[in-house]
Amino acid sequence: MNKYLKYFKSLLFISISLIIFNLIISILYYFNVLNDNSINYINFIIIILSMLIGGIYIGSKTNKKGYFEGLKIGLIIFILFFLVSYLGFNSFKIKYLIYYLVLILSSTIGSMIGISKK
Repeated sequence: MNKYLKYFKSLLFISISLIIFNLIISILYYFNVLNDNSINYINFIIIILSMLIGGIYIGSKTNKKGYFEGLKIGLIIFILFFLVSYLGFNSFKIKYLIYYLVLILSSTIGSMIGISKK
């Protein structure tokens, strides 16, 4: 049970950081601080940072093979995003594959940072 709890907490860190960052971006967009073109890039950076934060958390909770724990979290998020995205009947594009690979890579790097800080 403890094993699944650390994955749940990591997913919780990712979700909370996504919500907080997107709330800040929404407020900035509402007050016309950000324009339409920059929102897509900023959202991509926010997701990468959230995955990095979740990877750092899971890496700090493991004893060895931090990269493998980050890879697992990245794959869990990949599956969740993939299912949500294809419930809307989106067609497969190579840019989505690159997007998901960047997310997996950021969680893996985050877990390697987390285990090295330990």
